[in-house]
Amino acid sequence: MNKILQQAWPFVGQYLEKLLVETIAPAIRASNTHLQTLSFTKVNLGEKAMKVVGVKAHTEHDKRQVLLDLYISYAGDVEINVEIKKYFCKAGVKGIQLHGKLRVILEPLIGDVPLVGAITMFFIRRPKLDINWTGLTNMLDIPGLNAMSDTMIMDAIASYLVLPNRLTIPLVADLHVAQLRSPLPRGVVRIHLLEAEELTAKDTVIKGIIDGKSDPYAVLRVGTQTFTSHTVDSNLNPQWREMFEVIVHEVPGQELEVEVFDKDQNQDDFLGRVKMDLDVVHKARVLDEWLKLKDVTSGSIHLRLEWLSLLSSADRLSEVIQRNRNMTCKTGDPPSAAILSVYLDRAQDLPRKKGNKDPSPMVQLSVQDTTKESRICYLTSDPVWEDAFTFYIQDPRKQELDIHVKDDDRALSLGSLTIPLTRLLASPDLSMDQWFQLDISGRIYINAVLRVLYLNEDASLISPVSPHPPSPGAGHGDGGTTSEVAPREVGGAPKPEPTRPQQTTPDSDFASEGVLRIHLVEASNLIAKDNFIGGMVKGKSDPYVKIRVAGVTFRSHTIKENLNPSWNELYEIILTQLPGQEIQFELFDKDLDQDDFLGRFKLNLREIISTQFTDEWYTLNDVKSGRVHLVMEWLPTVSESARLNQILQYQAQQQYQNKAVPSAAVLFVYLERAHGLPLKKNGKEPKVGAEISLRAMSYKTKVCERSTSPRWDEAFHFLVRDPKEELLIVKLSHSWGQAMGTVVLPLREVLSEQGLVLDRWLNLNGALPESQILLRATLKMLNTQLAVCPSGVSSDTTGEGSEERDHVIHRRDTEPNLRHRSPLSQLRRGDDGGEDVRSRVKPIEILPLSTCVSSLRGGQSPGQVKLQIGYSTEENRLFITVLSCRGLPACGSAKDSSDPYVSFILLPDKNRTTKRKTITKKRDLNPEFNERFDFDFTLEECMQRRLDLTVKNNVSFMSRERELIGKLQLDLDQIDLENGDTQWYDLVEETN
Repeated sequence: MNKILQQAWPFVGQYLEKLLVETIAPAIRASNTHLQTLSFTKVNLGEKAMKVVGVKAHTEHDKRQVLLDLYISYAGDVEINVEIKKYFCKAGVKGIQLHGKLRVILEPLIGDVPLVGAITMFFIRRPKLDINWTGLTNMLDIPGLNAMSDTMIMDAIASYLVLPNRLTIPLVADLHVAQLRSPLPRGVVRIHLLEAEELTAKDTVIKGIIDGKSDPYAVLRVGTQTFTSHTVDSNLNPQWREMFEVIVHEVPGQELEVEVFDKDQNQDDFLGRVKMDLDVVHKARVLDEWLKLKDVTSGSIHLRLEWLSLLSSADRLSEVIQRNRNMTCKTGDPPSAAILSVYLDRAQDLPRKKGNKDPSPMVQLSVQDTTKESRICYLTSDPVWEDAFTFYIQDPRKQELDIHVKDDDRALSLGSLTIPLTRLLASPDLSMDQWFQLDISGRIYINAVLRVLYLNEDASLISPVSPHPPSPGAGHGDGGTTSEVAPREVGGAPKPEPTRPQQTTPDSDFASEGVLRIHLVEASNLIAKDNFIGGMVKGKSDPYVKIRVAGVTFRSHTIKENLNPSWNELYEIILTQLPGQEIQFELFDKDLDQDDFLGRFKLNLREIISTQFTDEWYTLNDVKSGRVHLVMEWLPTVSESARLNQILQYQAQQQYQNKAVPSAAVLFVYLERAHGLPLKKNGKEPKVGAEISLRAMSYKTKVCERSTSPRWDEAFHFLVRDPKEELLIVKLSHSWGQAMGTVVLPLREVLSEQGLVLDRWLNLNGALPESQILLRATLKMLNTQLAVCPSGVSSDTTGEGSEERDHVIHRRDTEPNLRHRSPLSQLRRGDDGGEDVRSRVKPIEILPLSTCVSSLRGGQSPGQVKLQIGYSTEENRLFITVLSCRGLPACGSAKDSSDPYVSFILLPDKNRTTKRKTITKKRDLNPEFNERFDFDFTLEECMQRRLDLTVKNNVSFMSRERELIGKLQLDLDQIDLENGDTQWYDLVEETN
């Protein structure tokens, strides 16, 4: 790595020179009238390259990213000269030293080259920075800079490199860089600074002959966040009882540092320090501990640390607020109930200043008494800030976010906006990502996310015994936020032993995966590769298919001598929804030596997830002919066992060539820890690993260091065919050798648990009586829509209804993100969407896939229409493109064709100003229109509209031919308008 850096260093220097001259220098000149003549006269990065002296990879956390810590050392011969001609001032830098730990995050991981979507870099802690200035005193004499010092400049540079500041370099297009540059925090740590004992006496009397006291106070740091307690006068056993809250961006890595000082008139004396990685708090959730002060002869400090998880639902908000009110506070505000994260992106069309001059906009964001400012964008009416801010919120039901856009003098207002936080509480996922209109003119784009701070009271509480009894006379000082959070049995009596948690604490995204089901049906018109007599006589091919998705490869069986093979094979895979994922299909002709290529194609997983079900023919690329028939379904998981019998009956109806049985559920397993394991035969503590298996699938955990109470914190998942019959087996062993105990869990026990979640300690067989493991097993049903079809549909799949399966089934009305109402949905609710008419329909029955497809299509299906619907934020326009129709019924006099056209209107529309129609296509049951219609609406107006579309047969006034072919009603708020949406929609016949 160091050799690569050395070779690339000259090019890094070229980039730095371009950055300083073309970007940074103009920004500095625009920021201060005294610096309008500033220029960089020399930029030379030198020959000494940065060195990496150590690398650590973190693999035990998020599997969707690569996390590296690079320990870097740079002692460079850099030379940069600056000149300000107006003041005849020359200054510069000649040599820089930088030492620290640089975190590098490669995310998101994607299923295509370059495999990584972006690179993010930052220092978790402030690096050691030393700059050799030349002529700095001359520069600091310039008006506007004379209030600064070299120390202030060094602090500003160092802070810019440290969290929450991040440098993000995108590697692929269409990436949400804002989420990488300013991601949501991992959590919030509430720090209770309680007390200290046996501090060193610094205020001595008679030149140290008689020991005195100290006036202690504490300084707490997490990254760039710093807090100072009040001072307790003349006390070596002070009690502070103060509470602080810090935002944690990275675990492991970010540390809490507490330093204790003796307050003096001239220079404060050092009384000791402690450091702790906040990953310890993240794992324990609650930590109540006495910590010995380092770098001094005596002294301990008592801290209670609480990890607050970020909830994306307001269900527990009232509980959190009530709990915070019960925490008595002597001074200051109550603890926070939530945090508000605001990403200030950009603004457009801001008003100009007098004389038609461009403003230099900045933004002030306020919540109650807290105000934060963005950076200034100079001389533009369309500023791009890309700044992130975080606010602590006591009660989002009563607070609001005030936004004021001002000129850089802070006097001229360019527009303002107030967002009550109740709007966020009513929004999905407690977030809003949209344009907002300013009161004067222009608009501003903001991403606001609210997260409720929740303390898991069932978490592990670690509370070691106090090393010292308390001394009498511990006093209180003034200032700071103090809270009555008492330590556990602080006194002469011993504190209780650490208590074991009763439930697991997995990450918030545990059990969030879904299942992709791929039915490889058939192919047609493949190219012939097995030729005879030098190619003069064409033969056949022996085709097979390779399917690659998320690093897993499936391979079909080979069909001998067939250019129109039928496979009828089923594959299933559990997937996490990540941007950029693709499914790759490749066809080959099986040969004795090297297999011949028969074509390929790729599908975007996001599109499959959005439609949930597709039944399509796909054309092969890179070959002259051939296409493949696939039926694919994205199966979301639900915590409901009511449909299990229906799903199992559906399974029994299916038969596949590869003997696959469709899964009924997914089992998610979180193995947290074990307790009371036996010692090895030689008396030593074991190194324990766990093997988790279900049927033929098994996983292994990491092997923990020697302990009879190991902790893994690892999650796994399994496809389950029948939860009533299958068993989960957990085997513990020492380094995969000596057995340490086994747990056998029948999944029917999980079925009987509330919410299908079993979360408790389980006894180990073949171990000590007290040996247990703490495990969570979550069972989620696969919500396939094919398991339910209306009765009365003939199971006879012959005839026209089964000849053409090129059809798309969309979600039912009861599913989120409804695209349109299908005939199936009419069985569930009345025309007004409110009355449940299930009592008036026949009972349901389970039918095979082909019957479900043909029943939804029906013998007299009105066909489908393909639409492209989206919103252009640059043009502030809604666009609807009518692409084509297919499978339309014959309505004309010739009884084998129609003259179709498409007509639609955007409701509500009293004056019918939005009514549009396409041209008429003569005698065509699969017409292509490709006509686009634009509407000048705001995005909020679009969300309130419904598309009312009809496909009609163009008939004369006196004709008796049928005019209406089919209808479609579509609510635009169910579509991702900003990203655009293109898909087929089922037409329905007109109903009463």
